[in-house]
Amino acid sequence: MKKKQGRNTEEKKNMTINFKIFDLYDISGIEVKDPGLKSVINLQPKLILQSHGRNVQRLGQMKVNIVERLMNRIAVAGHRGKKHKIAKGTATGKYTKNMKMVLDAFKIIEQKTGKNPVEVLVKAIENSAPRDEITAIEYGGARYPQAVDVAPLRRVNLSLRWMVHGASDKAFNKKKNFVEALSEEIILAYESNGESFAMRKKNESEKQADSAR
Repeated sequence: MKKKQGRNTEEKKNMTINFKIFDLYDISGIEVKDPGLKSVINLQPKLILQSHGRNVQRLGQMKVNIVERLMNRIAVAGHRGKKHKIAKGTATGKYTKNMKMVLDAFKIIEQKTGKNPVEVLVKAIENSAPRDEITAIEYGGARYPQAVDVAPLRRVNLSLRWMVHGASDKAFNKKKNFVEALSEEIILAYESNGESFAMRKKNESEKQADSAR
């Protein structure tokens, strides 16, 4: 009897581990290769990625799946720093609408690359996440730029923000819709292509840091 119970518990564990998100994409075999981002890219398998805002706390974003974090960024695609530049009508506060755009973009990515779109997203984040940036320090009444290392969680946030901003800019007043622009931006970042908005911002950030050393 004990052996049977042990087998049943092992089978249940395997079933939970092999969950596909939205019953579409298996993320159990995806590995984060960048050692600095392993702890901040959450790939915990869940059937429905909806945290309901339960992780609003210090470092709470580390508990949110990376696909849901991408979806959360879509709702504020118009934000540029402290200003709200453009409000896109397609992206709203609705979870279902925003997540549908992400899933539609994933379908396009899967068709174009033939790979798991979540794996493509993770690789795109690794490629476009900046390692250095500049901050202003005040010394003797004057402000000077100072190069600093970027925290792992901020690296992921910047990468996601830039990908969504690039997709928003490509779709605003253009024939291309936001879903197509988002899929294109993720694929370009995955390929480390210079046409990617996120890759351009990363290179710009690291060049500014190099000049401020």
